[in-house]
Amino acid sequence: MRAEAVEAMMPYLSELYANPSGSHRFARRARQAVDEARDTVARVVGCHPNEVVFTGCGTESDNMAIVGAIARRGGVALCPAVEHHAVLHVVEHLDGRSSGGHASGRGSVVGVDAFGRVDLDELAAILGATPDVTIVSVMAVNNEVGTITDIAEVARVVRRHAPDALLHTDAVQSACWLDLRDITPHVDLLSLSAHKFGGPKGVGVLVERGGPKVDPLLVGGGQERERRSGTHNTAGIVAAAVALDLTDRERVDENVRLVALRDRLVDGLRDRLDGITETVPREYKVAGSAHVCITGIESEALLFLLDEAGVCASAASACASGAMEPSHVLAAMGVDRSMALGALRLTLGQTTMAADIERAVDVIGAAVDQLRRHHPTPAVADVSAPTTLDPIASAS
Repeated sequence: MRAEAVEAMMPYLSELYANPSGSHRFARRARQAVDEARDTVARVVGCHPNEVVFTGCGTESDNMAIVGAIARRGGVALCPAVEHHAVLHVVEHLDGRSSGGHASGRGSVVGVDAFGRVDLDELAAILGATPDVTIVSVMAVNNEVGTITDIAEVARVVRRHAPDALLHTDAVQSACWLDLRDITPHVDLLSLSAHKFGGPKGVGVLVERGGPKVDPLLVGGGQERERRSGTHNTAGIVAAAVALDLTDRERVDENVRLVALRDRLVDGLRDRLDGITETVPREYKVAGSAHVCITGIESEALLFLLDEAGVCASAASACASGAMEPSHVLAAMGVDRSMALGALRLTLGQTTMAADIERAVDVIGAAVDQLRRHHPTPAVADVSAPTTLDPIASAS
């Protein structure tokens, strides 16, 4: 969390504790804080304040958009195969059965190209062959590999082939890197999560442009103009607005700074190690993403060594047994399984400094060397120079 966001939320955890849904003066003061936060979010996102709905997290916002659209209208939900599971699992689990009196629906998944961008021709074909599409959900920035989606182009395809369908974007990974005002005009629904831009965990946003578009997930209190019942997390909402405002003000300079650091990180790894493949070309992804695949190692062992050395990183998803499996994102992109097993997801942000980059290169290099010494492979032994080996890099 940003220090300013922590400072902003503290009064609402102590003396300003009233429920903003109440009617007395202390409640009205809390309600004013929520309303002012709503104004700030609307200004940064590029919408009207009454289009901002505060939720409990980005996952809830995604679910509300898709489940709420199907509950209201039935029909089909579409999304690309690389979406965050908060979208992908919802679409996959739509099975056409009526639930709780809500309208029934079904889901369909669209393919992507080698960079993780939705296949617009396939999307157009599915839309043209499916007359009852209710909602299309396409993320603005991929959470795993950092790929940027041209939401305006997606919107043109959707409006042409399914003019009555809603367009939703999971923009959770976007606020630090993209001006949300350039995204919002093209969509009907947009989701955010505060902890991705220096706010607290447990606060999300769903923007419903033009007023309510979907049925609520939560009912029983009538908060958020009947769109999301439940007592407001006043402290979290205030802190989220502060963090989003700061992120918006600093975005341009931070992008310049972090692009340079990201490139130093990846170039440093390639100078230090053989068999490093940059998963998505830099021109197609955000500044904070440094996703690579490393030949001759498995992510699970590498992450253990990095954690022991104090370098926080991630890789692919884990199945129920705990065994590492290639991520659904890399599989959808067509990355070879042997390469995907060596995936390493490194991210940079507001707190990242040059010293962190140098240390990360040293620690990762030493860890990979250690693993390769204990488990040498012909693929590594034959590599004599930094590689741009896979078809993703060569296709660019």
